[in-house]
Amino acid sequence: MNIRTSFPFRHRDFGLFWAGIFLVNIAVQIEAVTIGWQIYGIGRQTMSIGESAFLVGMVGLAQFVPLFLLTLWAGSLADRHSRRGIVMLALLVEAICVIGLVFVALEPTPNVTHIFAIAAVFGAARAFLSPASSATVPMLVPKSEMPQAISLKSLAWQTAVIVGPWIGGLLCAISTATSYGVTAALYLAGLFIILFMRTNTTPERQPGSQIEQIKEGLVYTWQNKIIFGAISLDLFAVLLGGATALLPAFASDILQVGPEGFGILRSGPALGAVVMALALSRWPLKRKAGIRMFLAVGAFGLATIVFALSRSMWLSVAALAVLGAADMISVYVRQTLVQIVTPDHMRGRVSSVSGLFISGSNELGEFESGVVSRFIGPVMAAVVGGVGTIGVTALWAWMFPALRKADRLDGNDDLSPLPAHPATSAASTGG
Repeated sequence: MNIRTSFPFRHRDFGLFWAGIFLVNIAVQIEAVTIGWQIYGIGRQTMSIGESAFLVGMVGLAQFVPLFLLTLWAGSLADRHSRRGIVMLALLVEAICVIGLVFVALEPTPNVTHIFAIAAVFGAARAFLSPASSATVPMLVPKSEMPQAISLKSLAWQTAVIVGPWIGGLLCAISTATSYGVTAALYLAGLFIILFMRTNTTPERQPGSQIEQIKEGLVYTWQNKIIFGAISLDLFAVLLGGATALLPAFASDILQVGPEGFGILRSGPALGAVVMALALSRWPLKRKAGIRMFLAVGAFGLATIVFALSRSMWLSVAALAVLGAADMISVYVRQTLVQIVTPDHMRGRVSSVSGLFISGSNELGEFESGVVSRFIGPVMAAVVGGVGTIGVTALWAWMFPALRKADRLDGNDDLSPLPAHPATSAASTGG
């Protein structure tokens, strides 16, 4: 492969989209750190460590509920209308939400109910942003460059996860209002950059009502065992093993490193993920993709256990970095598989189902971690989650042999593309 001639950044609109989403990703991370730190601090004024961690987890639930209710409809819209237009509208709503959080933070006694309400609106906007954004990338580059484009998009996310929490930690040390203000500016900057894209991102219109198209997307995802196995593995593995919601408790009361240390801990997973994303963009996986994904998810669970038991700041960061590198391999394989085997006119709907599973693993994972922490403490909650992730990995490797045997990600084998009709789809994937 000639790297120079196949590099996705040679496509102008992919570069603009990447840059805009990169700024948005930084904003998302700063906002997540700020909300978590603010809610945990409010809770610690009257609550125990476990109860405060539970309150942080409830923020994840507040975002997940509207996302769950809207995401399938949002995926259908992404297959019927301009995907870029949907992305821009969602970003505008998210920017308004953060501006609202600025005013809440300026109150003498911030109202938790107001924060939860804004988080719910943010989750609704995310329901529309995620499938439209995922389905836009394949329209900006040739199919042969899709694995690299996906790797670079993941690199933008993971780099933001490194930079964003660190910036968020520093800004929180100044004030939560300042942190939210910077976040709003980044959202608006990303929106402004995407405005200059020229590519037509409206997919070819398909027959049938919106309800019929939503059903078609669900059936296609369910009967395509490679897609369903990949996204459900992420759901249950991260749902059990996600320790992000517990980081305020670890930073404040277990490692005792304060808001600056909290930002560093939040950056730990992305540090490993960025290194891995750079490696994958330079040396894409060529063979045994399925097996490598299962090994990576198992390593994710093991690293979670090490983090939970660590009492050293630097060992904790190292464990989180390994966790992030392992997760990057899983994300790379899963997203590439989903995009390769899905026809363009269905990418919005399939991406919405995938996004629902991913968000379920993130937001519900935070909620699950908070609930478990409420009863057994944050340390044991993280340990139990890591063990559960390893168990799910073994079970999924047995339940989804087609995913385990998935080999190449370059579209040159029988993975690409699968038919969009449910009956033939099931036959193509071996049931």
